[in-house]
Amino acid sequence: MASCVSDTARALGCRDGAAATHLKFISLFVIFFTSVIGITTPVLLARYFQGKPVYDKAILIIKCFAAGVILSTSLVHVLPDAFAALSDFQVASRHPWKDFPFAGLVTLIGALLALFVDLTASSHVEHGHKPSGDYLPVGTHDVTVGKKVGNTNSDLSNEELVKLKQRLVSQVLEIGIIFHSVIIGVTMGMSQNQCTIRPLVAALAFHQIFEGMGLGGCIAQAGFRMGTVAYMCLMFSATTPMGILLGMMVFSVTGYNDSSPNALIMEGILGSLSSGILIYMALVDLIAADFFHNKLMGSHTWLKKGSFIALALGSTSMSILAIWA
Repeated sequence: MASCVSDTARALGCRDGAAATHLKFISLFVIFFTSVIGITTPVLLARYFQGKPVYDKAILIIKCFAAGVILSTSLVHVLPDAFAALSDFQVASRHPWKDFPFAGLVTLIGALLALFVDLTASSHVEHGHKPSGDYLPVGTHDVTVGKKVGNTNSDLSNEELVKLKQRLVSQVLEIGIIFHSVIIGVTMGMSQNQCTIRPLVAALAFHQIFEGMGLGGCIAQAGFRMGTVAYMCLMFSATTPMGILLGMMVFSVTGYNDSSPNALIMEGILGSLSSGILIYMALVDLIAADFFHNKLMGSHTWLKKGSFIALALGSTSMSILAIWA
């Protein structure tokens, strides 16, 4: 009984709206600037190495680190939170949520949705950029080897196909990450618990750095124009702060409780959907594409080992952050 009373007193002491609001305003600037640092670092590194002999190898290492970060984000951060939200007693005691594992189902839907978008866009790109009739492409979708019959411009067409595929991967990946960032921001914005928010600000700062490096590595390889790169970096950097502001506004207007059943259901569904998209992108479009369809991996054994180490480091660094956020 005494422990219950002390826990209640501690919870009431932590619930300070004014202190929580002050921390949230600080977090807006901290999270925005750490997000900018995270996502621009791989882009700037890629530009530094561009034109140098090690450029292709450097960008591959950066991308493998990025893949590890994205995979860990989906499996260690997003998916457990989604399961926890839909397993909460307030939700799990109601129909239909207690009758079926909806977190797993929505994760599956997210992965299938990512596959559908990938197939549709890839099919559209390939039909719109087919080589001419006197050129016979041979090889995988990622590294196409051309058999030249009479057209000298066909290699450029195949190279452009690879670039378009990489751009598609970056854009779909950013959509999945933005879902995740909005959930984090809104949940934090609605919270009035200063004891929860204070460590969360520091943890989210590192979280955004690593997640930004993951997305930035993919953007760097895709070869977007400078304006598009700036727009994608800004969208990633601003999404979590905008989510925090949105959560604060929702709470101030409605007094909406972030631990209410409806809030938990929305958090669980969006988190599961985001997780499914990120798992598909990390495993299929990043890891499988590089480790099994990249000619650099086959020709340099040391590069394959280095890429695997980078993948493990990315996964480990992001997984450790789960201790705090």
